[in-house]
Amino acid sequence: MLTVTSSQNPRIRAMRDLKQAKARQETGCFLVEGVKLCAEALRDAEVVTLLADMDKAEALAPLISQAKDVLLAPARVIESVCEARTPQGVAASVRLPRALALPKARGPLLALDGVQDPGNVGAMLRTAEAAGFAGALLSPGCADAFAPKTVRASMGSALRLPLWRGELTEALAALQAMGYTAIGAELGGTPFQRAYAGPRFTLVIGSEGHGVSPAISALCGLRVSLPMRGRVESLNAAVAAGILMYGLAEGVI
Repeated sequence: MLTVTSSQNPRIRAMRDLKQAKARQETGCFLVEGVKLCAEALRDAEVVTLLADMDKAEALAPLISQAKDVLLAPARVIESVCEARTPQGVAASVRLPRALALPKARGPLLALDGVQDPGNVGAMLRTAEAAGFAGALLSPGCADAFAPKTVRASMGSALRLPLWRGELTEALAALQAMGYTAIGAELGGTPFQRAYAGPRFTLVIGSEGHGVSPAISALCGLRVSLPMRGRVESLNAAVAAGILMYGLAEGVI
């Protein structure tokens, strides 16, 4: 256990840099903030360093006792690392989990095609885990699953749900060869209550502004939609994805 007092300490700067995608890629680590997420990281992932408020060390003792490497620092140093407006006095650098191996996929999958809002991505990952999905695929245009805002929105699911990032055309083609059906969530598709995809499927959710891209849509063996009543034209992407994921998981589709 080491005490640091300067926000310019090299180890503090290294943790602060994890808010940037470049640093996450170079180090293979990402940042989690807050008591709940740090507790889940200690349980479900590999915590490299735990950073704790020295004035809250007693209250944070259950977390501190589980970490192999601990830095104690004053609140102002913690605040310089955390992105949240009201830090809870604890943060951690966490090793990026191993990517989802597509050949080993054994259940329904979620594919995000250019979903750019970190809050939406995090919420979808959270719902995917809750609905029993086996993993999620993210296109290069998606928000980073391990950016601080996305991790917070996922409420820890980013730590546990197997993730794969890359070109969806390649992934969907590989999954199709494995017997997976790609299901595109698209306006004008078959009402989801009337569709059937079988037990192996990948639900594709498009970007907030443009929906599923034409190249990805062409790979979808089925297209489904949600009924819209009143004067509503569409739903928030994460809300729509949640309805469809639960519908699929419960055998509605």
